[in-house]
Amino acid sequence: MTSKVITAVIFLAVLGPAVPLAAQETTDAQITAAFSVRLVAPEQQTWPVTLETNGRLQAWHEAVIAAETSGQRIESVSVDVGSVVKKGQILAQLSTETLQNSIDQQEATVRSAEAALDQARGEADRARALTSGQSGALSAQQATEYYVAERKAEADLASAEAVLSSSRLDLDRTKIVAPDDGVISSRSASLGGVVSTGTELFRLIRQNRIEWQAEVPLRFLSEIEVGAKAAIPTPVGDGVPGEVRLISPVASETTGRVIVYVALTPPEEARMPPTGMMVTGRFDLGETPALTLPSTAISMRDGFTYVFALEEGASPAKVTRLRVETGRRADDRVEIAAGLTGKEQIVETGGAFLNEGSLVNVVKVAE
Repeated sequence: MTSKVITAVIFLAVLGPAVPLAAQETTDAQITAAFSVRLVAPEQQTWPVTLETNGRLQAWHEAVIAAETSGQRIESVSVDVGSVVKKGQILAQLSTETLQNSIDQQEATVRSAEAALDQARGEADRARALTSGQSGALSAQQATEYYVAERKAEADLASAEAVLSSSRLDLDRTKIVAPDDGVISSRSASLGGVVSTGTELFRLIRQNRIEWQAEVPLRFLSEIEVGAKAAIPTPVGDGVPGEVRLISPVASETTGRVIVYVALTPPEEARMPPTGMMVTGRFDLGETPALTLPSTAISMRDGFTYVFALEEGASPAKVTRLRVETGRRADDRVEIAAGLTGKEQIVETGGAFLNEGSLVNVVKVAE
């Protein structure tokens, strides 16, 4: 083989692979850019500002209903826990026999005191008549004794009448009545039990008013005012509306939180959670602008939040990764609190498959 033939073979060997290599690079670029994406622009909306926090449900006022007389037996109980009662309604009845006997005895004592007073008053009147005539038939000392006896009889009658009134009051107190409208929250009265003065028989949630005692961090307290709107969930999922009626003037020494008292106004058909339960509610603090994106545009990596934006002027089209901070959420949209100007074109979905500088094929919404 001559030297010219050898040279041609070497040239072809070198030149031959060059064309397929260029074609392979073009194919790889097309494969890389084959991921099709749709773009969306951040949208400016007006969203409500809410603050979520925890707190217990408590009665607005809880009345303690106790026995006001002693030594009487409970003869009947007409209500139970959960009973709705009206002011003045009889809740329980105590025995009355002993008190009625005492009243009969005191009435007899009053009649005896009245008779003694009549006698003393008559003697005192005769003494006054004798001493006024200067007859000397009655000494001054004797007249004074009659006057003192009259005043003592008057005092004995007043004392007997007071004891009688007290016995009648005890008789009235054998009827245990509701001091206000409301719902019975506790019952310790048992049929046949003998009560003492001060024995607790029932507890009453006055006017059936329940309030949410929300524990608010001190840094958010400036955003809440008396009259601010709030809401809590119920077992059936509907929110029960409320309004701030009072803000505690002191903060907890252990948690640093302040109790905000929210008066709830549940609809008649609402099923309220039981008192003492810890619930998470929210305060409505007005509305503010929000820069929002669909939630599908958000990607999480290494504990941070990112979106992918189309790099302006790049050819072929490629994306760049932007780190953002998210805020409020509503339905399928998320507030972008920081990281975007609002002019970017953001990949709507599929960010999990993209990286910094990935080539993409942008498709229109109609496609």
